[in-house]
Amino acid sequence: MIELLVVIFLIAIMTAMIIPEMRGSYQDALLRSSSRKLVSVFDLAYSRAVSGRQIHRVRIDPASGKYVIERTVYDGENGGGLVPVRDVPGGEGEIDFRISILVSPSEESLDPAMEAEPEPEQKAGDEHGDSQRNSIAFYPDGTADAREILLQDRDGFQLALRINPITSRIRLIELNKERR
Repeated sequence: MIELLVVIFLIAIMTAMIIPEMRGSYQDALLRSSSRKLVSVFDLAYSRAVSGRQIHRVRIDPASGKYVIERTVYDGENGGGLVPVRDVPGGEGEIDFRISILVSPSEESLDPAMEAEPEPEQKAGDEHGDSQRNSIAFYPDGTADAREILLQDRDGFQLALRINPITSRIRLIELNKERR
Protein backbone atom coordinates (compact mmCIF):
# COMPACT_ATOMS: atom_id res chain seq x y z
CA MET A 1 0.00 0.00 0.00
CA ILE A 2 2.85 2.39 0.89
CA GLU A 3 4.58 1.60 -2.40
CA LEU A 4 1.38 2.45 -4.26
CA LEU A 5 1.11 5.78 -2.43
CA VAL A 6 4.76 6.59 -3.22
CA VAL A 7 4.19 5.84 -6.92
CA ILE A 8 1.05 8.02 -7.00
CA PHE A 9 2.94 10.80 -5.20
CA LEU A 10 5.78 10.65 -7.76
CA ILE A 11 3.30 10.72 -10.66
CA ALA A 12 1.61 13.78 -9.13
CA ILE A 13 4.95 15.60 -8.82
CA MET A 14 5.92 14.79 -12.41
CA THR A 15 2.50 15.90 -13.66
CA ALA A 16 2.82 19.19 -11.78
CA MET A 17 6.15 19.78 -13.50
CA ILE A 18 4.97 18.83 -17.01
CA ILE A 19 1.63 20.71 -17.19
CA PRO A 20 3.09 24.26 -17.25
CA GLU A 21 5.44 23.24 -20.08
CA MET A 22 2.55 21.76 -22.05
CA ARG A 23 0.55 24.95 -21.60
CA GLY A 24 3.41 26.96 -23.11
CA SER A 25 3.62 24.54 -26.02
CA TYR A 26 -0.11 24.87 -26.63
CA GLN A 27 0.06 28.69 -26.59
CA ASP A 28 3.02 28.59 -28.96
CA ALA A 29 1.19 26.22 -31.32
CA LEU A 30 -1.89 28.45 -31.25
CA LEU A 31 0.18 31.54 -32.07
CA ARG A 32 1.96 29.78 -34.95
CA SER A 33 -1.29 28.32 -36.27
CA SER A 34 -2.87 31.78 -36.31
CA SER A 35 0.11 33.21 -38.19
CA ARG A 36 -0.05 30.39 -40.77
CA LYS A 37 -3.76 31.04 -41.25
CA LEU A 38 -3.13 34.73 -41.96
CA VAL A 39 -0.24 33.95 -44.32
CA SER A 40 -2.58 31.62 -46.23
CA VAL A 41 -5.25 34.34 -46.46
CA PHE A 42 -2.69 36.89 -47.70
CA ASP A 43 -1.41 34.43 -50.30
CA LEU A 44 -4.97 33.84 -51.46
CA ALA A 45 -5.69 37.58 -51.78
CA TYR A 46 -2.40 38.09 -53.64
CA SER A 47 -3.09 35.32 -56.14
CA ARG A 48 -6.68 36.52 -56.71
CA ALA A 49 -5.45 40.09 -57.28
CA VAL A 50 -2.86 39.04 -59.85
CA SER A 51 -4.98 36.44 -61.66
CA GLY A 52 -8.17 38.55 -61.63
CA ARG A 53 -6.34 41.79 -62.44
CA GLN A 54 -8.14 43.75 -59.75
CA ILE A 55 -7.26 45.04 -56.33
CA HIS A 56 -8.04 42.71 -53.44
CA ARG A 57 -7.58 43.55 -49.81
CA VAL A 58 -7.69 41.67 -46.56
CA ARG A 59 -9.56 43.62 -43.90
CA ILE A 60 -8.90 42.58 -40.30
CA ASP A 61 -10.98 43.57 -37.30
CA PRO A 62 -8.49 43.45 -34.38
CA ALA A 63 -11.26 43.59 -31.77
CA SER A 64 -13.01 40.41 -32.92
CA GLY A 65 -10.18 38.73 -34.82
CA LYS A 66 -12.35 38.44 -37.93
CA TYR A 67 -10.90 38.87 -41.39
CA VAL A 68 -12.37 39.03 -44.88
CA ILE A 69 -10.97 39.25 -48.39
CA GLU A 70 -12.58 42.02 -50.44
CA ARG A 71 -12.31 42.86 -54.13
CA THR A 72 -12.84 46.08 -56.04
CA VAL A 73 -16.03 46.59 -57.96
CA TYR A 74 -16.57 49.31 -60.47
CA ASP A 75 -19.23 52.01 -60.66
CA GLY A 76 -21.74 49.87 -62.55
CA GLU A 77 -21.37 46.96 -60.15
CA ASN A 78 -22.99 47.52 -56.71
CA GLY A 79 -22.14 51.22 -56.79
CA GLY A 80 -18.36 50.72 -56.82
CA GLY A 81 -15.94 50.28 -53.94
CA LEU A 82 -15.01 47.01 -52.25
CA VAL A 83 -17.19 43.97 -51.59
CA PRO A 84 -16.40 40.72 -49.75
CA VAL A 85 -15.29 37.78 -51.89
CA ARG A 86 -17.79 35.06 -51.05
CA ASP A 87 -16.95 32.51 -53.75
CA VAL A 88 -13.59 31.43 -52.27
CA PRO A 89 -13.13 28.99 -49.39
CA GLY A 90 -11.00 30.68 -46.74
CA GLY A 91 -12.00 34.15 -47.92
CA GLU A 92 -13.32 34.99 -44.49
CA GLY A 93 -12.88 33.67 -40.98
CA GLU A 94 -11.47 34.56 -37.64
CA ILE A 95 -8.36 34.17 -35.56
CA ASP A 96 -8.67 32.51 -32.16
CA PHE A 97 -9.91 34.95 -29.50
CA ARG A 98 -6.84 34.24 -27.34
CA ILE A 99 -4.60 35.89 -29.94
CA SER A 100 -4.55 39.69 -30.13
CA ILE A 101 -3.89 41.40 -33.46
CA LEU A 102 -2.35 44.76 -34.28
CA VAL A 103 -1.97 46.01 -37.86
CA SER A 104 0.47 48.84 -38.49
CA PRO A 105 2.47 50.32 -41.38
CA SER A 106 5.64 48.34 -41.94
CA GLU A 107 9.09 49.81 -41.43
CA GLU A 108 10.04 48.01 -44.64
CA SER A 109 8.45 50.53 -47.00
CA LEU A 110 11.19 51.22 -49.50
CA ASP A 111 9.71 54.32 -51.14
CA PRO A 112 9.46 57.33 -48.77
CA ALA A 113 7.06 59.05 -51.18
CA MET A 114 4.59 56.19 -50.74
CA GLU A 115 4.48 56.71 -46.98
CA ALA A 116 3.75 60.42 -47.37
CA GLU A 117 0.84 59.68 -49.68
CA PRO A 118 -2.47 59.83 -47.79
CA GLU A 119 -4.56 56.68 -47.80
CA PRO A 120 -7.95 56.74 -49.54
CA GLU A 121 -10.80 58.06 -47.45
CA GLN A 122 -12.92 55.61 -45.55
CA LYS A 123 -16.29 54.87 -47.16
CA ALA A 124 -19.31 56.42 -45.52
CA GLY A 125 -21.27 53.79 -43.65
CA ASP A 126 -18.26 51.54 -43.12
CA GLU A 127 -19.23 49.92 -39.85
CA HIS A 128 -15.79 48.46 -39.31
CA GLY A 129 -14.01 51.80 -38.72
CA ASP A 130 -10.29 52.21 -39.35
CA SER A 131 -10.79 50.01 -42.41
CA GLN A 132 -7.82 51.48 -44.27
CA ARG A 133 -5.45 51.12 -41.33
CA ASN A 134 -6.55 47.55 -40.58
CA SER A 135 -6.38 46.30 -44.13
CA ILE A 136 -3.75 45.13 -46.55
CA ALA A 137 -4.30 45.75 -50.27
CA PHE A 138 -2.84 43.46 -52.93
CA TYR A 139 -2.52 44.97 -56.40
CA PRO A 140 -2.72 43.36 -59.88
CA ASP A 141 0.96 44.15 -60.56
CA GLY A 142 2.02 41.87 -57.68
CA THR A 143 2.72 44.60 -55.12
CA ALA A 144 1.02 45.15 -51.78
CA ASP A 145 0.68 47.66 -48.96
CA ALA A 146 3.64 47.70 -46.59
CA ARG A 147 2.13 46.41 -43.36
CA GLU A 148 3.16 44.58 -40.24
CA ILE A 149 0.69 42.39 -38.38
CA LEU A 150 1.62 41.72 -34.77
CA LEU A 151 0.12 38.61 -33.17
CA GLN A 152 0.38 38.18 -29.41
CA ASP A 153 -0.80 35.39 -27.15
CA ARG A 154 -2.05 35.75 -23.59
CA ASP A 155 1.41 35.12 -22.17
CA GLY A 156 2.79 38.09 -24.08
CA PHE A 157 4.75 36.18 -26.71
CA GLN A 158 4.68 37.73 -30.16
CA LEU A 159 5.06 36.93 -33.84
CA ALA A 160 5.10 39.58 -36.54
CA LEU A 161 4.07 39.11 -40.16
CA ARG A 162 5.85 41.68 -42.30
CA ILE A 163 4.60 42.19 -45.85
CA ASN A 164 7.15 43.26 -48.45
CA PRO A 165 5.48 46.00 -50.56
CA ILE A 166 7.43 45.10 -53.71
CA THR A 167 7.06 41.32 -53.81
CA SER A 168 3.99 40.85 -51.55
CA ARG A 169 5.87 38.14 -49.70
CA ILE A 170 5.30 37.66 -46.01
CA ARG A 171 8.20 37.32 -43.59
CA LEU A 172 7.55 35.78 -40.19
CA ILE A 173 9.51 37.40 -37.36
CA GLU A 174 9.70 35.90 -33.90
CA LEU A 175 9.86 38.79 -31.44
CA ASN A 176 10.01 36.96 -28.09
CA LYS A 177 12.02 33.76 -27.99
CA GLU A 178 12.38 33.13 -24.27
CA ARG A 179 9.51 31.82 -22.20
CA ARG A 180 9.45 32.43 -18.46
